[in-house]
Amino acid sequence: MQNQGNCYKNVWILSGTSDGPVIASRLLELNYSVFASVLTYKAGQAYIENPKLHIITGKLNNKDQIINFMNKNKITCVVDATHPFAVIISKNLNNACKEINTPLLLFERKSLIKNTNNFFYIDDLKDINNFDIENKNILLAIGSRFLNDTANYYMNCKANIFTRVLPTYESITKAFGSCIKNSNIAILEPSKNNKCTLEKKLCDFWEIDYVLCRESGSYSQKNWESIVSGSKMKLFLVKRPKIKNDYSYSFNHYKDLINHIIKSNY
Repeated sequence: MQNQGNCYKNVWILSGTSDGPVIASRLLELNYSVFASVLTYKAGQAYIENPKLHIITGKLNNKDQIINFMNKNKITCVVDATHPFAVIISKNLNNACKEINTPLLLFERKSLIKNTNNFFYIDDLKDINNFDIENKNILLAIGSRFLNDTANYYMNCKANIFTRVLPTYESITKAFGSCIKNSNIAILEPSKNNKCTLEKKLCDFWEIDYVLCRESGSYSQKNWESIVSGSKMKLFLVKRPKIKNDYSYSFNHYKDLINHIIKSNY
């Protein structure tokens, strides 16, 4: 489907490799020009090649940098499909778009957690201490940013700490630079085929008692839910930050997001 009227509409998407490529492809089919911001070159490879697609790699440091980018590229609409815990970039996007009156749309996957007696929502990475954690084997699947601090906290509580990190330079560097023993670190991409075989074998090999991850709604979270469900393990999910609830428009289905962009004539 081609819409000649959209040929000068520039939509900017900020996302990871799950939602961004899908949203971009659908907008490109409608003849929008799409700018996609990713953190790494590898993430950019998840997008299709298209002359109307522009990949921007690297971090955006502040509100002024965001405003300059939007003005320079005549951005008519921004889609925030970043990780639910990427609160800094979302706050900067929100402030920048309000300042120059540019529509900002939030896309966030639903977290459809199953009803089970071994899944628990917690408010903070360090909230498992309400449970018996001494000598328990805890697997941290929380990313690398707060890995060392979280691991150190639970080690001081006399728990045995393990982690799974992504195969990126930053994640690997922080993992092996942390207080976690090298033999307790696994480097792997989350399974995307619903089999989560590697993660299951990892939990069995390490005899994991508790898994700690974040409520992202991602396939990684779904993997842990699948593995823990029906087992003797417990899954602890850190609740999403509330900052992203401040958006005027929020979507969790691609079709609804795309239809809103079309109908609003952004």
